[in-house]
Order: sequence, then C-alpha cells, then structure tokens
Amino acid sequence: MTTAERTMSHTVAALVEDRPGVLNRVASLFRRRGFNIESLAVGSTEETGISRMTFVIEGGEGIVEQVEKQLYKLIDVVKVTDLTTENAVVRELAMIKVRCRAEQRREVLDLVEIFRAQAVDVTQNGMVIQIVAQPETVDGLLDNLRPYGIREMVRSGQIAMARGAKTTSVHETESPAAARFHHDSGRRPEGELPFVSK
Repeated sequence: MTTAERTMSHTVAALVEDRPGVLNRVASLFRRRGFNIESLAVGSTEETGISRMTFVIEGGEGIVEQVEKQLYKLIDVVKVTDLTTENAVVRELAMIKVRCRAEQRREVLDLVEIFRAQAVDVTQNGMVIQIVAQPETVDGLLDNLRPYGIREMVRSGQIAMARGAKTTSVHETESPAAARFHHDSGRRPEGELPFVSK
C-alpha cells in the first residue's frame, strides 16, 4: 500500500454561520460524497453568530483537500482549517457508567485518579466517570474499565485548537478583500471592519 493510499484520521475545523439547517446541509454533503466521519463536535465560538464544527475524517492524504473544496461550496461555511499536521491541543470528553461493587470501589477510584479522570456519580453498584483528555487516553481508560463492565458510555468527539499565536479565527488573519467581503455580506456580526495586517 502506498503512502497516498494509506488511510488515517484527519482533524478539520470549519467555522460556519449559526443558522438553522447548517448542520443538516454539512451532513448531507458528507453523505453524498461518501466521506467517513469518525466524530463531529459543534459549538459556539468567540464571535456571535459563528459556530465551529470539528470533524475527524478517515481517509487518504488527499481527502482533506476534497473536504475543504466541498465545504466551501456551502454558503454557510466561512472558513475551513486542517489541523491534522498542526501543533495542536486535542481533547475529548467522555462519560462512562461502569459496574462497581462496594469492595471494588477503591480500586476503580485509584484507576480513575491515574488517568486524571473524575467520579461524578456513585451508587451502590456502580459509578459514572468523567474524563477530559486526548482520545488515546480516553481509549486507555476504557480498556482498563472494561473488566468491571461498562454499562453505558458517551463521547463528545474531539475538539482541537492550534497552540501558540496561530488561530482558526475567521477574521484574525484574513486579507483586506476577505475582510471586506465578510463585512459587506453581514458575516461580521459586529458590523465593523477589523484591523487587518498587510
């Protein structure tokens, strides 16, 4: 198998306008194009009216370019950033409901502490554990909890942010032409032209 054919996980962040139906349009695009989404997390950003979608996509090296081109065809998409090769902080939230008898509670709590997780609910025959960590660390905790019996689990999907001064903010480093477009089209909620570096 060549490098181009090898599949891997790619992390892509898309800033979109916070309007009804945007998530459905993006999901439909991915479905039509056959892109395999491993996880999807959506939330608000520092700018009013702009939401951020973080995708983890499985595929070859060229898949991110295809995804970017397709996303930019949607009017609601403002900016797409590939964070796969960036020096980024990556986190995922998971809540795990595990079986745990009274005599096992101490050893499970010790395990939770090793992974820097938290027990957020404890009953006579189980507990709910919360962890915020890199996906690999979440996987490691799950592997260690399986012998006790996992009754239920939910994972948020990963989110990512570039380290240092670099951001995925739509207006921070855009060109004067792009800034004018976002201002004139009403995509800048503040309604003001920002300072734009030349």
